Amino acid sequence: MPARNTVATRAGRRDDAPTWTVRVLSVTTLYPSAVAPRHGIFVETRLRQLLALGGIDVRVAAPVPWFPFAGKAFGRFGMYAATPAREERWGILVYHPRYLSLPHIADALRLRSLAAAYARVAAELLEGGWDCDVVDAHYLYPDGVAAAHFAQRLGRPLVLTARGSDVNYFGWLPTPRRHILAALVQARRVITVSHALRDALIAIGASPTGIEVLRNGVDVALFRPGGGPEVRARLGLGSEPLVLSVGNLVPEKGHLLVLEAVARLAGVHLLVVGEGPLRRQLAARAERLGVAARVHLHPNVPQTELARIYSAADVLVLASTREGCPNVLLEALACGTPVVTSDVGGAREIVTDGVVGHVVSERTAEAFAAAIDRTLTRDFDPAELRRYAEHFSWKPIVQRYRQILAEAASDRQDG
Repeated sequence: MPARNTVATRAGRRDDAPTWTVRVLSVTTLYPSAVAPRHGIFVETRLRQLLALGGIDVRVAAPVPWFPFAGKAFGRFGMYAATPAREERWGILVYHPRYLSLPHIADALRLRSLAAAYARVAAELLEGGWDCDVVDAHYLYPDGVAAAHFAQRLGRPLVLTARGSDVNYFGWLPTPRRHILAALVQARRVITVSHALRDALIAIGASPTGIEVLRNGVDVALFRPGGGPEVRARLGLGSEPLVLSVGNLVPEKGHLLVLEAVARLAGVHLLVVGEGPLRRQLAARAERLGVAARVHLHPNVPQTELARIYSAADVLVLASTREGCPNVLLEALACGTPVVTSDVGGAREIVTDGVVGHVVSERTAEAFAAAIDRTLTRDFDPAELRRYAEHFSWKPIVQRYRQILAEAASDRQDG
């Protein structure tokens, strides 16, 4: 059983739907699109689960930086240019207005441009006869700060969700911290996805009042054991022990540390699933360490395929330096795969050390190699791991989330 229940409880009718449909405008730059289907997928997943409850009508404003030219030659900015202006995903209407977010642009201008992008979406929706009751912003900086300005001008209540580096990184920079703390005061409710993130938010100066922990959940219908042998055969992985590392190929995800740990374990293979600027460096490091034949780099995949990849692995390793509530840990466990994780963010709120894997406090290749070896040599029961993950279902999370939005929106209703 998980050691700590991170679903906040309150007196009242928490399981009841609102007596009226709450119209929610969710705003964030962390949201998937047709050209970046895994970007911010954790925000989309929570909204999908919320929508399935009923009593909620949601639209999404997910701005992308303006750039004039589409195409792979322009890297991520070319991807932004190729993003559709509007699309429907899982029954949710998503707008992708453009805002100014070019290198060296002043923060003040970026924030004004982002708030203006939100306002353009709200105006277009209003022209079509849809008006929001509450603004629901994900990621505190710059998204939530811009949302605070926008919600104030619009005269709508605001709910904010902190998700990780918005607090753990931006929260310690003087100018962003000042803006973040001002936005928190305006919000009717502030959600953090782990107790560790709540503590971090208080550490930068936030008042504990109004901060509530609602961790991420896991879709146990999607992430379940199955398909592992087929994946191994298709990817040519054979039957050797397989370590999996999933996430954007950026320094803070720690893939290089996982690679160096695996290099210390004879015969163990590493599969890295993700895309980003570190791909060449990972390949070069594998060559230098003499383990290129044991390291497999794979691009991003749909969630259904990712579930099969989890099932194919013998252990999922997360070596991040910053996290809020790491989804990959829950997803792997739901697929019956044990985990090794750095002691970061809400990892200890998910992983009971020694029960479903190991939490590594020391960020060294030797420490991770030892934890991986202990995990690989232990006979974990996939069915037990899955039962453990089932305690992290979405239902109680989104029930409370819906209630938070309805409580905030009641200000609008009363007005």
